[in-house]
Amino acid sequence: MAMEKRFVLVVAVFLGLQSLVAATSGTATYYTVYTPSACYGNEDKGTMIAAASDPIYDNGAACGRQYSVTCTGPTNEGVPHPCTGASVTVTIVDRCPSPGCQATLDLSEQAFAAIADLNAGKINIEYTLV
Repeated sequence: MAMEKRFVLVVAVFLGLQSLVAATSGTATYYTVYTPSACYGNEDKGTMIAAASDPIYDNGAACGRQYSVTCTGPTNEGVPHPCTGASVTVTIVDRCPSPGCQATLDLSEQAFAAIADLNAGKINIEYTLV
């Protein structure tokens, strides 16, 4: 029985560390008009949402997926320390189409403000699938 508990503990620690390692780097911008969206039309999905760039959007397969997003730093010199130190979980509700999409994730204004100074406009991020 003690051996089983140790095994479960080792597996839990491994999985926890794996989720830390699985973070992907990218960039984030923000937008302010949330409907209609590519995933849900005129259905309101709240404000902790995001539009995904084409590689993440995957022809709509990303609709409804949730990502934990953390600001890691500035992309320009305008706001040298934009990050709040917080993370936010967002749901993919829209597509940020190429060409024209300026970031990996286009966060709602509220989600962006939770992790960074809005004046930064664009930030470096790490994101993980929740």
